[in-house]
Amino acid sequence: MSRLGHWIVFVLLVGTTFGCDRVTKRLAALELAGTAGESFLADTVRLEYAENRGAFLSVGAGLPASLRTGLFTVATGIVLVGGLFVAVRYEWSGLPLAGLALVFAGGASNVFDRLLRGSVIDFMNVGLGPLRTGIFNVADVAILAGVAMLIATRARLTEPRR
Repeated sequence: MSRLGHWIVFVLLVGTTFGCDRVTKRLAALELAGTAGESFLADTVRLEYAENRGAFLSVGAGLPASLRTGLFTVATGIVLVGGLFVAVRYEWSGLPLAGLALVFAGGASNVFDRLLRGSVIDFMNVGLGPLRTGIFNVADVAILAGVAMLIATRARLTEPRR
């Protein structure tokens, strides 16, 4: 695939991931806000509305608003742009570029939430019995999947293509 083809796939992956996160957050706001939530698969999956002012698993939610904005909006934006710079500089393609696309889309959608509403909508929780995850969203899943892809290809990330 050509370099242009890789970047077209990148843009499509970012667009579909960002769009999926936006749609699911909107549905969560419309259908779950103000309810007790819903449980599926013998309570393995729970859908419940939550607004998260912090980062992943509400880390930093108690920080002053200005510090939260700086850390979770401005710093995240800088990291996302920095990731794009590195990908262009080292001519990423394939799995590393797909991983970056997922991280970029998830991060951008959560930043969009913070700018729009001051918090991020979360709505999914999985687990067995008392062993459960925190409440998360599609953007969080995309970020974690993208980071896993980047870690899996770490040896190739900073080697320029020849």
